[in-house]
Amino acid sequence: MGTFLTNKIKNIASNRKAYFEYSIIEKLEAGISLTGTEVKSARDGKVNLKGSFVNIVNGEAFLQNCHVAEYERGSFSNHEPLRSRKLLLHKREINKLIRWQ
Repeated sequence: MGTFLTNKIKNIASNRKAYFEYSIIEKLEAGISLTGTEVKSARDGKVNLKGSFVNIVNGEAFLQNCHVAEYERGSFSNHEPLRSRKLLLHKREINKLIRWQ
């Protein structure tokens, strides 16, 4: 018999303060496109969502102003901490975000 790998989904960042400052009407769960050093920083828990927001550009959702710390052991290929990152959402979810704007 072969061994089975189990994928455990881990929440790497949340903005608990948003629940106190805003009325949360609905939640969406999205994936995010990250580079190699960003993945390593995220696994280390070095992601800050404070002040982040979603921007829709040409029918695609992008996370803006999210700080992912540079990877400590990164080299010249380290990422920019505040760069725009693409969110992985279904088209119907993006359309829902457009209606909320």
